[in-house]
Formats: sequence, structure tokens, C-alpha cells
Amino acid sequence: MTVSEVMAELQSFGNEGIKKVLVKHGVKEPFFGVKIEYLKTIQKKVKKDYPLAKELYATGNADAMYLAGLITDDGQMSKADLQTWAEQAFSNNISDFTVPWVAAEGKYGYEMALQWIDSPEEHVAAAGWATLGNLAALKPDNELDMAGYKNLLQRVVQTIHSAPNHMRSRMNNFVISTGSYITGLTDDAIAAANEIGTVMIDTNGTACKVPQAIDYIMKAKSKGTLGKKKKTVKC
Repeated sequence: MTVSEVMAELQSFGNEGIKKVLVKHGVKEPFFGVKIEYLKTIQKKVKKDYPLAKELYATGNADAMYLAGLITDDGQMSKADLQTWAEQAFSNNISDFTVPWVAAEGKYGYEMALQWIDSPEEHVAAAGWATLGNLAALKPDNELDMAGYKNLLQRVVQTIHSAPNHMRSRMNNFVISTGSYITGLTDDAIAAANEIGTVMIDTNGTACKVPQAIDYIMKAKSKGTLGKKKKTVKC
């Protein structure tokens, strides 16, 4: 499929009701309001297409950008590609999911994430913390920088309450992912979660609840799923 054909199909799947919901969740214009199930329909037809993914992402349309993350070949994504995608991820669904998914499943996820969390741009920093959480869920512990993750937990303890709103959300999720997926750091994450306490996040009037890191980690512990890695973070 060409980019024009995909954009026409996306527009045909657009839904004003979905748009209204997504706007409240931080998705920014332009976009059509396409349900994920319809994006998956296009994904099945296209499969992997790295050049098309880059073209779709470059449109700036949030639906097309999300689809781009589903169809790109993560292994072909260069550092320059990832940096461009992070900088252009102004919608929350792109900074929280698309960019972190692609970065974590590619070759440069950890390196790029460490750069991104130092960015003065909130959406870029948020993508960095989300990428680190995804790496925790994907990579075997022996492929992770355990000392680095331990230091990052302390960084979250020290800075989360003064961080911008959206970064607080991603940092909180990072603690949950570290504690739930990296068994060697579960106790450190629990200690960090206890020290952090309640994280206040403005959910913009949506029904979204702020997860308590300690509750999520302890739930994983009680279910016996600590350290159970994911095959993919994309959905």
C-alpha cells in the first residue's frame, strides 16, 4: 500500500466519538479517531514496511503515527529515526506507546532512553521513561544494566514529585515495571515505591486511575508472575 492509500483508509475508519475520547487522553490534531482494531486490520495487510512506516509517521497524523509503530521494522530503525520520532511524538499515545515500543524492540532502546530522560521536552522525557519500562518487561535480566536501573529508581525517588505531570505518570510506571519484571530489583522497587508514596497526576477529567506502584508490584508477587517477561510490548 502507498501512504496515500493508507491515509484514505484511515480517514474512512475515522470516528468523531473516538476523537473526543482520545483528545481527553492527550492525543493531538491532526487525527481521524481510528479504533485500534481497525489499525490492526491495516497492519495485517501491510505487515512490516519500514519505508512506509517512516512516510506515515512523517504525516504528523496521530493515527498514521501509531500505525507506523505497528508496521515498522524495529531492527532497521536508526538512532536518527528514533530521535526524530521522539521529537515529533506530541500526542500522548505516541510518546507513551509507539516510540517506546519501537525503541525497546530495536537495537538502541537503552542508549536512546537515557538520552531522552534528560530532555527538557516533557514528551521526549516521558518516552524515555516508558522505553526503560518496556525494556524491563522485554529483556532478560542478564541483558539489562542492573546497576543503571537501580540508580534510575533512586532518581525517580528524588525527582518524581517535582517532575511535570506526564513525566510523573511514566516514572511511576517505570517503578512498577522494574519491580514486576526485574526480580533482582523487586525489593529495591518496593522500597522506592514506599518512599515515593502517592503520586498525584492530573488525568484531565478522564476515568483513568493513577496506579499505586507498591500495589501493582505486590499483586504481581502474589500471583507468582514476578519476572515473567513479555514477548512483545506492542499491542
